[in-house]
Amino acid sequence: MSKPALYTGALTTVPQKAAAMSTDTARIERTVASVERIFVLPRSQQDAARTWVAEGGEHGPCTLKAAGAVIFVRDGASGIETFMTYRVKSPMGRLAFPGGLATASDIAHHQWIGPSETQWAEKTGGDNPQLARAAVTTAIREVFEETGLLLAGTNEVSTVESLNAHEMMSVRQAISQQEKDFIGYLESRNLKMRTDLLKPVGHWHSPDFFHKRYDLHYFAAAVPVGQSINLLEGKGIWGRWISVGEVLSNTTSTALGDEVGQDDTVGKTLPELVSPGVMCALEAMNNSSSAIAFLSKKRSVQVVKPETKMAADGTCYLSVKDAPAKPAR
Repeated sequence: MSKPALYTGALTTVPQKAAAMSTDTARIERTVASVERIFVLPRSQQDAARTWVAEGGEHGPCTLKAAGAVIFVRDGASGIETFMTYRVKSPMGRLAFPGGLATASDIAHHQWIGPSETQWAEKTGGDNPQLARAAVTTAIREVFEETGLLLAGTNEVSTVESLNAHEMMSVRQAISQQEKDFIGYLESRNLKMRTDLLKPVGHWHSPDFFHKRYDLHYFAAAVPVGQSINLLEGKGIWGRWISVGEVLSNTTSTALGDEVGQDDTVGKTLPELVSPGVMCALEAMNNSSSAIAFLSKKRSVQVVKPETKMAADGTCYLSVKDAPAKPAR
């Protein structure tokens, strides 16, 4: 059964041209200005994008919701490695970094260790301290729920080193189901979030034709000493450390999607499984000499807003003028 189009505001559907749809990114790139990055949309999103373009976005894009994700990095035998997980029907992509959508409690004011919310807004290319606070809190909370990694400590030089796996799993499940408050849990253990352990590396908006759109902040971090990843029971379908260089060496391979083994990943290539933001982050990691180099690199983070366009043959793609340039091969 085919997946429904993500954009649901349209009442009509623009039919696909009779000719087979081409997903030759290089061909489309030759038709646009060289300063743009081009990301051809997967087949599952083509109808929704065509409808959006044909109607000129007359319904307007859906409201953006605050979200945060953390890119964990380490050095492996074949270069930098990062931890990725499978997402179910998420604007973050089928394969993405641990993270998710902000909740009401993430937006509430609370104390942490690290830059102020105003400083975080400046660091992430925004001007709203409340949204910056939500993104930072969401990233740390979602990582704890999803992986069990806790970026928290009693002061600016400490992190939690020993976690009882069984106890933490029940706490994580309760927080995930919003039966327990994350900040309240930290306070009960005399802990505060270590936001200073996060490095801002990207800030993306979901495409305008998506029915669910995120104002997504990407942060980078190293796994705290003494901690290890343990996927949340009942929700962690797939997740593992991957070699960034290896997955980027053959982006036409379906091996990773086949390994995940879900209906929407089997037979899919890397560009079909990840969002443009994730792809750019993977390229940036691959362009770094080590995990430390990636984490310590100075960046000027700006909001990236993909624009939906359609080529002459009816193939829809995302045009991104502010995306990081693709590393030279």
